[in-house]
Amino acid sequence: MMASVFYMGYLPVAPGTLGSLAAVLLYYFICRNTIMMSAVILVIIILGFVTSGRVEKIFGEKDPDEIVIDEFAGMLISLYRIPPVMGYVVTGFLLFRFFDIVKPKPIRDLEKLKGSMGIMSDDIIAGVYTNIALQVVYLINLLSH
Repeated sequence: MMASVFYMGYLPVAPGTLGSLAAVLLYYFICRNTIMMSAVILVIIILGFVTSGRVEKIFGEKDPDEIVIDEFAGMLISLYRIPPVMGYVVTGFLLFRFFDIVKPKPIRDLEKLKGSMGIMSDDIIAGVYTNIALQVVYLINLLSH
């Protein structure tokens, strides 16, 4: 249940994208409280590392589609300390999905790791890349006004 983010990973179309969208929904409820958002991200990452490798073994395949807690965590990281403005959120979503799908270095290398480390770390770094890009855009916008 946890690795699939309450069974979202079992939906027949684009489970990773839907897991990312679910994170956006949660973000809107917690984004104004940095401490809560930090705690939620930490708990989701821990749950992801604890559950995803076990689920991978149960399914007997590398990073099965049903596991979406990695996208959920990565999307939350993408939006960490980003204001809840539609432009930033949509850009963050699109950038995160881009990094998650295209997997520029070292994301592709991390995906090759075994078990939970391979499942979680590539999406965590995709989230970090996205967050850095969004923070830069946000800072530029602040300085230009």
